[in-house]
Amino acid sequence: ILQACGLDLFCKKTKIISGLEEILIDKYNLVNTNYNNGDNKHLSFTKENRFIISTPKMNCDNDRNTLTPIFSQDGIIPIPKVLSDVNLAINFSKCFKHHSVENVKMRPTDETIFAGILSKGCNHGSNKMANISKGINKSMLNNTINWFFSLENIQQANNKVIDCINKLSLPDIYRLANSHSHTSSDGQKFDVGVESILANYSFKYFGQSQGISVYTFIDDRQVLFYDTIMSPGEREAAFVIDGIMANNVVKSHIHSTDTHGYSETVFAVMHFLGVSFAPRIKKPGAQRLYCLNSKREYRNKNYKIKPEQKINIKLIEDNWDDILRLIATIKTRTTTASTIFKRLNSYTKESQLYKALKEFGRIIKTLYMLTYVDDVILRQRIEKQLNKIELSNKFAKAVFFANGQEFKTGSFEEQKTIVACKSFIQNCIVLWNYLYLSQELIGQTKDEAKKLLKTIKDGSVISWQHINLHGEYDFISANDNTLSFSLEEIKRLTIIS
Repeated sequence: ILQACGLDLFCKKTKIISGLEEILIDKYNLVNTNYNNGDNKHLSFTKENRFIISTPKMNCDNDRNTLTPIFSQDGIIPIPKVLSDVNLAINFSKCFKHHSVENVKMRPTDETIFAGILSKGCNHGSNKMANISKGINKSMLNNTINWFFSLENIQQANNKVIDCINKLSLPDIYRLANSHSHTSSDGQKFDVGVESILANYSFKYFGQSQGISVYTFIDDRQVLFYDTIMSPGEREAAFVIDGIMANNVVKSHIHSTDTHGYSETVFAVMHFLGVSFAPRIKKPGAQRLYCLNSKREYRNKNYKIKPEQKINIKLIEDNWDDILRLIATIKTRTTTASTIFKRLNSYTKESQLYKALKEFGRIIKTLYMLTYVDDVILRQRIEKQLNKIELSNKFAKAVFFANGQEFKTGSFEEQKTIVACKSFIQNCIVLWNYLYLSQELIGQTKDEAKKLLKTIKDGSVISWQHINLHGEYDFISANDNTLSFSLEEIKRLTIIS
């Protein structure tokens, strides 16, 4: 089982722990040497000997809207046209299949499917959507939503959009290296206007109302690849692993969250999954650092950053087999990590397995904290990636604009379908932007292409100012293609480095 899960390298627990001990000793030495030599200009200490780190902003952090003039040069594009153009490229409408294939008598038009996506993703509701649309029959729209819209169908359509982006050359300019993906996740609060099993009160976010939290994942190419719904009172860290394991279209190599998405157990599980966990932790100087060897070995060294506590190695070794069994359960997708964490946290007395998992996570967290303190480029990359998920949250509010951005259904499955449609619309706009920019690059001279590529790299394809999401929806003229692209030509586009 371990070999099938790719965990056979972790069978020799003594070798794994001794290897981490050597790395940890070297890390402590490197961090303190760099500080003592004056090589770390961003590290300082308080009177209580707590370290403080500063992270200078990157030059492109405030250039999010540099692409807006490029997208707007052909005027404002209605959202039905965007969906029509994307469907022309990848034919995602074929993913919407009847729940009972044997009994289907008439397939809805593509325009009706587009209207169904917008009715849910923009929070209009089917009746209002039919009333504000041209070329859409209310009865047909309701029938299409009832029989052709399932969470699985929407996810398949979303995967087609992501797969198309994977085949394009242009999105790779946002990556640090080829086939290396930096992902991030964050929660966003929404009001719920009806009774819901997950809805909860929070005066800070909802006032006197109830609400839910939508937890969303994005990669460095600004593609949304997973989202889930949870109670606003739950800790986001329990759901981080779920998003990493949820799909095969986006492979994460390094993942970042804010402080709410971090826990020592997440550090441990991520290490076994082969993903580098890189959260932005509030007040990093207040974090406790650990060592695997004796603390006495650090007392006589000229170190400003020292371990405060020794790891309980025996606890880890005694529960090693159970830890591997837990990781294998997650990797085989037998159950979700959030379910496992909730069960382990539900006991009156903390289980030995959970204690051991946290203890191992403290090793990985300490290694990360020492790297975080010493590597300003890593901190800047984390900030930049978290800025993308923050911008995506603003994008989500712009798309989910109707009915005061309030959920009007209490069903968990229906809420997930609505969130999936919202994310699908966002990804369609991102894909449309990529196709438009790729079309702009084709036919330009080398110098012009380099200049445009720099503008693209410093900006963001999460741009919706050129998209008309409001007003009356005209599906009759939506078939007039805005993009005169050949998708195969765009896929063959060579990006100038």
